[in-house]
Amino acid sequence: MVERDNGTGAHKPSASAHGRRRRPPARRFSLPRLRPPRFDAARLRPAYPRPGRTGYRRWVPSWRQALGLFGLVFGTLTAIVMILYARTEIPADLNAFATQQDNVYYWADGTEMARTGPVDRQDTALEKVPEKVRWAALAAENETFYSDSGVSPSGMMRAVTRMVTGGDTQGGSTITQQYVKNAYLNQQQTFSRKLTEAFIAIKLDNRMSKDDILEGYLNTSWFGRGTYGIARAAHAYYDKDVSQLNASEGAFLASLLKGAALYDPAVGAKNHERAVERWKWILDRMVSTGKLSAEERARYTTFPEPKAPPKPVNLTGQTGYLVDTARAYVSAHTNVSDADFDLGGYQIRTTFEKPRVEALAKAVDGARAHLDPDEREADQNVRIGAASVATDGRIVALYGGPDYLKQGFNDANSTVVPAGGAFTPFVYAAALRDGIQRERGATRTPVTPATLYNGDNKVAIRTPEGPYWDRSGKIVKALNDDSKSWGRITLKEAVAQSVNSPMMQLGMDVGLDRVSRTAVGAGLLPESLGPQVPAFSLGTSTPSAIRMAGAYATFAAKGMHSEPYSVGSLRRNGDAVEVEKPTAERALPAGVATSVDDALHEAVKRGSATAAKAAGPDAAGKTGTGPDNKSAWFAGYRGKVSTAVSLTRIDPKTQELLPLDGLGGAPKTATGSPYPIDIWTACMAKTGG
Repeated sequence: MVERDNGTGAHKPSASAHGRRRRPPARRFSLPRLRPPRFDAARLRPAYPRPGRTGYRRWVPSWRQALGLFGLVFGTLTAIVMILYARTEIPADLNAFATQQDNVYYWADGTEMARTGPVDRQDTALEKVPEKVRWAALAAENETFYSDSGVSPSGMMRAVTRMVTGGDTQGGSTITQQYVKNAYLNQQQTFSRKLTEAFIAIKLDNRMSKDDILEGYLNTSWFGRGTYGIARAAHAYYDKDVSQLNASEGAFLASLLKGAALYDPAVGAKNHERAVERWKWILDRMVSTGKLSAEERARYTTFPEPKAPPKPVNLTGQTGYLVDTARAYVSAHTNVSDADFDLGGYQIRTTFEKPRVEALAKAVDGARAHLDPDEREADQNVRIGAASVATDGRIVALYGGPDYLKQGFNDANSTVVPAGGAFTPFVYAAALRDGIQRERGATRTPVTPATLYNGDNKVAIRTPEGPYWDRSGKIVKALNDDSKSWGRITLKEAVAQSVNSPMMQLGMDVGLDRVSRTAVGAGLLPESLGPQVPAFSLGTSTPSAIRMAGAYATFAAKGMHSEPYSVGSLRRNGDAVEVEKPTAERALPAGVATSVDDALHEAVKRGSATAAKAAGPDAAGKTGTGPDNKSAWFAGYRGKVSTAVSLTRIDPKTQELLPLDGLGGAPKTATGSPYPIDIWTACMAKTGG
């Protein structure tokens, strides 16, 4: 037997041919043939009703089916939550409402005068809040605050359940979530808002310290009585700084966080009962959490009754004028922009002294009581402005009008009322300092209080070149009150007796430019000065009452002048803000100021201002009647406080000055008015210098 060709062309003999057993052929390895699986949709569909089951069991899914369905739902929800979490960002800016605060104005003694702004809130640093007061809030709202992740899953579920069922939504959020709601979101109770709140809270908890979150929460929470933040709440309920609160008072304020409208005891008996109950609960909770000792808790047996709600503080009466004056000073003398100031948070301690403001207003009201605008036309449209300025520049009082809400324009700062004879002390001071020059090119001649001048009526006014001619071609002559001639009179006496002719000529002899510089140096504004004609020396200038009072204070201060200012200090959320304050400067030689001071005291003792004697033996001052009898003044001082009072009538349609003829029922031939000196005397007699 021969095998087949093995591929070489030769034939091998078979094994049997050699007498040996034939070996079986080797098996060759091969992979099984793979076929694509068949898709059987029927096998993938849940078999319902389940085969092989009877009754209700046919409809009960197997544990594999239930587990698969749960996994599918859980995975889907997890994916959705992760996507929403990733897409939720902490807003770059706080709510405008959350950053707005009120600005608080204080009297000079530190008591509150007024608040301005859309909300009553003042931020305060957390370290200024007593630790036990902080823990009272935490005990009431979120005792696990320092250990939680910023959200409470169980609280979220309760809040959502209550939203669905229409129940109370309070208590479902951590303090971090409540801060997010206050600072970044809104107060709407919707599922989407709550979900966003939770996501931001988690991210905020990772980004901010717990103390910073707690500080923000305490500064943005609503405490009732129009207040946001615990600092304002401390004032509203206990009239004290937040740093002075004890644990008992803190526990009551913490109860308000649950709903101020339900827990303010002043609202009614039910509220009082709820407040006491929750106050006790919070204190007990603090003990159980180890934040208040049992011994201290035992001392708090009496509910800390808050004070009655304060009357609304607004800008009625003189308050608005004071606030406007201080606000203008902040704008002009600090680096605080108007936009920043409007965001609030500033504490403005003014220089205004409440007793002086009240005394000045009362004195003006007393004078107005003599006016009868319904019966006398001459008593209509009367405008009175007044201000008191200390020798160091502090504006301690002002009267801007009958009521800020009725007349917003501040008459104490008006620059339309001619000063009249109240301006002559500046002419006198310029002459004493600079001397006079009656001939062009001649050496200036010194003058003294005893220098004599012609005091007759209708004296022709002269220049170094000769008589002064007006535009109509007439020689200008000085007219004295009541056309009285005084003969030769000393300059001191001319000031004291308000004799016009010597003062008018003296201004020409000194030089009206020098008189202007003297008046400006003493405190009047250059833009308020009148044209440099002979009548300039008799008060055509129109300084404000504030400026006139400040300028007269220069005489009282022996020639040292300080610019008037109305803000003593400025802070923002407790931090000091730099405010420019004036420094005293030498405006007049001390001897010159002393001589003017002597003449002003003489005017009260036996001159044209004897009505002011009632203010006290140290009173000094000068009356003034404007051109054409269209204004009346009195400016003077006692000790270190100077006060100026202006009076005029202004046509509301044309804004032109009206004559004072017949004012208060006086004879129409009378000039000036007694009301400014009466107001000054009544005020200064009560407040002193």
